[in-house]
Amino acid sequence: MVLPGSRGGGSASAPLLLLLPVRNSSQPPESPEAHQAIVSQVITSMDRNALIGSSATKGNPEAQIVLFKFSDFQCPYCAVTAGHMKTFVGKQEGELLYVYKHFPLTQIHPEAVPSAKAAWAAGRQGQFWLYHDGLFANQTRLGEDLYLELAAAMQLDVEQFNRDRASAEAEAAIQQDLELAQKLQLQGTPSFIMNDLLIPGGAPPQLFEEIFTQINTLLKTK
Repeated sequence: MVLPGSRGGGSASAPLLLLLPVRNSSQPPESPEAHQAIVSQVITSMDRNALIGSSATKGNPEAQIVLFKFSDFQCPYCAVTAGHMKTFVGKQEGELLYVYKHFPLTQIHPEAVPSAKAAWAAGRQGQFWLYHDGLFANQTRLGEDLYLELAAAMQLDVEQFNRDRASAEAEAAIQQDLELAQKLQLQGTPSFIMNDLLIPGGAPPQLFEEIFTQINTLLKTK
């Protein structure tokens, strides 16, 4: 097992430009502009608290800028962007709220839902982000043995962990995120939305900085 924060984990260290976002099989909106309009309508029509829900977050809870990541623990590109987000969020955490949303692509990733439930269960004991890092660092080993290894290594109450990941609450939490992804007509993982702006899954890390700066500057001039 590769511990969170260490080098390794196979696909997580693959070059950015050699990976593409994993796509689902739904019909995409007719154009990027049409998709952006859908995303803006959904985001602006929902209450902030409802959008965030019980999802795992990092950063400032009161921040005016919210970055949503819709992600699948079995998606190689999601593993790459997890490292980029750790750096970006760490730099901007005083003025940014980062929200993790589960978007398991079950038709191509058999471990997408089990890993999401395991991470959710770890979150019930305050260790979502450490578990998140552990799953991505060991992405080639996703499965029951790894889920229990990580729980034990993090000194979680394993009995509670097992109860929580098998619970109806875990299923409901993931389903809620999936339903939001479907409303937004997201086409693959990872998908990012900063406030109501859809960011392409293959966007380079510097684009997040540029968009953040532009939004932040606009907010401060209001």
